[in-house]
Amino acid sequence: MTASTEAIIAHCQALFDDLDFSAARAWKAAEPGRKVVGFLPVYAPLELIHAAGCLPLGIFGGGDRMEVIHGDAFYQSYICRIPRSTVELGLTGRLDFVDGMIFPFVCDVIRNLSGMWKIMFPDVWTKFFDTPQNFDPEVGGAYYAEELQEMREGLERLTGRPVTDAALRTSIALYNENRRLVRAVYDFRAEAPWKAPASEVYLLMRAGLLMPVEEHNEMLAAWLAAASAEDRPRRDNVRIAIYGSFCEQPPLNLIKSIEMAGCYVVEDDYALVNRFLTEDVPADGDPVQALALAYLTHSVETSCKYVPREEDKGRFHIAQIRKARAEGVIYASPSFCDPALLDRPMIAHRLTEAGIPHISFKYAENSGQMQPIREQAGTFADSLKLWS
Repeated sequence: MTASTEAIIAHCQALFDDLDFSAARAWKAAEPGRKVVGFLPVYAPLELIHAAGCLPLGIFGGGDRMEVIHGDAFYQSYICRIPRSTVELGLTGRLDFVDGMIFPFVCDVIRNLSGMWKIMFPDVWTKFFDTPQNFDPEVGGAYYAEELQEMREGLERLTGRPVTDAALRTSIALYNENRRLVRAVYDFRAEAPWKAPASEVYLLMRAGLLMPVEEHNEMLAAWLAAASAEDRPRRDNVRIAIYGSFCEQPPLNLIKSIEMAGCYVVEDDYALVNRFLTEDVPADGDPVQALALAYLTHSVETSCKYVPREEDKGRFHIAQIRKARAEGVIYASPSFCDPALLDRPMIAHRLTEAGIPHISFKYAENSGQMQPIREQAGTFADSLKLWS
């Protein structure tokens, strides 16, 4: 019997709400020797973690239900909230089962958090993962392959066993399937957004960062089958793309508020890691080189990734907006997020040049007052209906 979308999303919601990560703890306890490796946004090579026999666990802060007390003592007030709530997760014992932590390069704040984690939790394997900003295969590609190899060796020391090329190719194939299914979900939503609310799609994506990829592949396929068969009411909403939320995630109620304001979200950059690579990674040949080349040639444009030529800035966004047939853009960025707030005027300029209506606002992961955001999004939706 096929599961309903309601049942699938209820499971995703339970995973999302559980700040003790009970499912990941159960996975680790099920077999002796299992390891869990946490990673922060925006991108990490999950294939390497999986090939090492570890569970990749997405750590996206504490959300809007956790009071930050200890974390505020570690960071100044004029930065985003995700590092402070991540420190809170660690110091309150919610991550005491995690054997390793990967901190991808997003900004200086996350870089500093990596060093702090080593001091606070010296028994945890901690890796600062620096992605290339040079996209010449002979320069950035060679550097990134070395960075991947260094991570591979670190995972081998953590687990006490080799990460073979064969295991890595198997993992690449599994994540290729995951990326295909994720793209299918996004394509389905762009085609029939009334059948795929943004809040449901978001929960689907977040759930995939809290479970084995094999289970997530099954979940995505089941949701697609169930959502396609269901008949949901179609409303006179406008089609919206949302950008700027690639790292610190908005509260779920913020996503729902935008929908309630009359918007169908047909494109976004939420929980970006499971679609950071836009095409399949070759599962033959040297797997490390394949991952490195895929990052250089087939990855999304986002604020923490350098765009070498100024004239190329924003082209990826415009292409995605056109593909999803979005009528306007909401640029929603976390307060004090330097990469997003530096990017916003450049992206806004490109959107204006392309004749794409847009608005912007800021949030924090613990934003509690949604009415102003709903009013702003609703006014934007009404203006698109009247004058676009």
